[in-house]
Amino acid sequence: MKFALSHISVVPVRNTTSNRSEQVSQLLFGEIVEILETKGKMWTKIRCTWDNRIGWVLSRQITPITSTEHQVFKEKYAYCIDLFQPLMSDNETMPISIGARLPDFDGMKFQFDGKSYRYSGQAVFPENLDPTIDTVLKIAKRYLSAPYQWGGRSPLGIDAPGFTQMCLKLVGIKLLRTADEQVHQGTLIDFIEQSQPGDLAFFENKAGNISHVGILLPDNKIIHVVEKVKVDKIDHFGIYNNELQKYTHRMRVVKRVLPPDESATRGNISEKDTASNQVALFD
Repeated sequence: MKFALSHISVVPVRNTTSNRSEQVSQLLFGEIVEILETKGKMWTKIRCTWDNRIGWVLSRQITPITSTEHQVFKEKYAYCIDLFQPLMSDNETMPISIGARLPDFDGMKFQFDGKSYRYSGQAVFPENLDPTIDTVLKIAKRYLSAPYQWGGRSPLGIDAPGFTQMCLKLVGIKLLRTADEQVHQGTLIDFIEQSQPGDLAFFENKAGNISHVGILLPDNKIIHVVEKVKVDKIDHFGIYNNELQKYTHRMRVVKRVLPPDESATRGNISEKDTASNQVALFD
């Protein structure tokens, strides 16, 4: 197998070998992919190693890595947890976003492809982020007001399953890429009244297909992505939009991917128990 690493802030992953093709996902800086095929000098077919998503990227937006580098980078890395933060090398400054990976990071710097990079923002090693409800909700709120973008996974553009995937990825839980794939993961919750904050709620379209997903919050609310990452009310019927004065998404099922917490029902954790501004989230 051959592997590569994304060396720029955000790389579109496309359905076919065309810049006009549908964006099916994105790579963030430092994420590792398996190289499946190349087409000329311009395009490379890749498989994202964290969710098995397959697509095409511009060959010059990824850098092949050796088998030794692959072994190191897949085990030793840190996540950027700032919304945006500059990554500095001798010749350039590059903005990276929350969820980007810092390969072989020592707490201040790392080396890759002959360059030395310095990073002074907030970073966390995966083993230091526990998969708790509180952590997931803090991460989710960090994305508030990020605009919707089909196939997006960054704060500059993100879709509903990309949002749930990133929030859970940052606590070490792997979700697949689309809502109709994610619905098959986790443990089924029979009734929304039995759900807890951090559970995933899935919604169906008129054809009965899973078309949307969001993360349950305390006080009968949900954080999800429509035109942007936002908070709405939810009940057993679905998502209710106060501005439109109507239900916008029909509930299908609730799944639990986080460890159960006996004290964490949707009725006994209030919004004030989680950070509400983006500055103090990880303080």
